[in-house]
Amino acid sequence: MPEGPSLFIIRGQLKPFVGKKIVRATGNAKIDMDALQGAKILDIKTWGKQLFFILKKQTVRIHFMMFGSFSIDEQTKPDRQLRLHLAFKQHSLFFYTCSVRLVEDPTESYDWEADVMNENWNPVAARKKLKAVPSMMVCDALLDQSIFSGVGNIIKNEVLYRIKLHPQAIIGHLPARILTSLIKEARNYSFDFLEWKKAFVLRKHWLAHTKKTCHRCDLPFTKAYCGKTKRRSFFCENCQMKFE
Repeated sequence: MPEGPSLFIIRGQLKPFVGKKIVRATGNAKIDMDALQGAKILDIKTWGKQLFFILKKQTVRIHFMMFGSFSIDEQTKPDRQLRLHLAFKQHSLFFYTCSVRLVEDPTESYDWEADVMNENWNPVAARKKLKAVPSMMVCDALLDQSIFSGVGNIIKNEVLYRIKLHPQAIIGHLPARILTSLIKEARNYSFDFLEWKKAFVLRKHWLAHTKKTCHRCDLPFTKAYCGKTKRRSFFCENCQMKFE
């Protein structure tokens, strides 16, 4: 699943389509394709893991889910996974295996202070939200898009390793300084992720995600499906504290 920084990159790749008029819209997404024909893309925004094409009368929301992808000007065969094809005068966009919906303008309906990549990110608001869920595991909290929009499983694992925190630690048990580090590093690592991905060196910087050995302790990592989300966690039982 693309995480927030990846969506940041995708938005940059799609920037040339701002101001372009949609000539034709097709695909198997269950939306009114005819309503998109002739509409001009006024802006492209991201919120967390979601991409928005802002049109005059409506907004196209694309969520890449677990296996979504897109391409520009690709010559394709008919594909049952093709959710949306936007044809322009000279170029085309193709979106596969993703969720496509028509929604309200995200400017009004989304909490931009929750987006870790957004200039309006609000760490004070994040802290307040965390304190409202004291029984939640940190592995679930980091993946909660209402608190840390844009954070995905890679960022979760790397942030927890960075601050030496066990994924099953309970929010209400964390010392204030650890809670501060959790909030701070969720944003910091997201921007590190962005720079490394743009440079095609992201995997080289992974210290925990998919790794087998802790480089600090030289001990085997534990791999577990933690919390309510049941997403893969890679962690060191020796140096990542539970604060029980």
